[in-house]
Amino acid sequence: MIRIAVANQKGGVGKTTTAINLATALAATGWRVLLIDLDPQGNASTGLGIRHAERVHSSYHLLIGGCLLEEAVKASRVPRLDVVPATADLSGAEIELVDFKNRSYRLAHILDDAPPGRWDIVLIDCPPSLGLLTINAMVAVQSLIVPLQCEFFALEGLSQLLQTIERIRARFNPVLSIMGVALTMYDRRNKLTEQVAEDTRACLGGVVFQTVIPRNVRLSEAPSHGMPALIYDHKCPGSEAYIALARELIGRLPQRAEAA
Repeated sequence: MIRIAVANQKGGVGKTTTAINLATALAATGWRVLLIDLDPQGNASTGLGIRHAERVHSSYHLLIGGCLLEEAVKASRVPRLDVVPATADLSGAEIELVDFKNRSYRLAHILDDAPPGRWDIVLIDCPPSLGLLTINAMVAVQSLIVPLQCEFFALEGLSQLLQTIERIRARFNPVLSIMGVALTMYDRRNKLTEQVAEDTRACLGGVVFQTVIPRNVRLSEAPSHGMPALIYDHKCPGSEAYIALARELIGRLPQRAEAA
């Protein structure tokens, strides 16, 4: 089972939007996908139509041992896409996990015990901070997708994230790597946007996806309707960009048979 975390220590970079729409695109092409919402805001859960009343068991209960993975999983409106939703209780998990043995490996052990063959790929939507939730995600996965907003301060955030990844490799997960950096909120009318994109490609080379995600109001509207942009308006520029990004991502993934 392939495991990928969608992570960036900086907020507002399109992380959850990227997680939702990539998960939807993968499911649409036949992959059996599990999306784990590890952000206490629960935006990925809301964006996939999981109502608060349905979140009896959540990623919070999963991490503290209050339920099994199968009990926390909810089917989304998208065929082949399941969700482990998040609630505000998850914000307390940072404190509660401190008293747990092997607290940084909680999620890794849970996924190790997942039903064999049920999912081809797991995507984890991380909170915009480096705490035990993000550490659990980075320890549990093989690789990261890093959404990067095309603005100056995003480059500083990327530098911090690269340092964090090196620390996680050294202490917890030596196989962790960046599968790709996705440039988001791209505005061709803005010279700074193009400069940030050029600087990022010069620094990271082929790690950066060729596809860029444009600023698009439909991407912002879709979550309020409880559905991914790919379903809300599959012809809008944002959806078309995420479809292209998903194609690139699939080209970098190992075959499902090898990853099972």
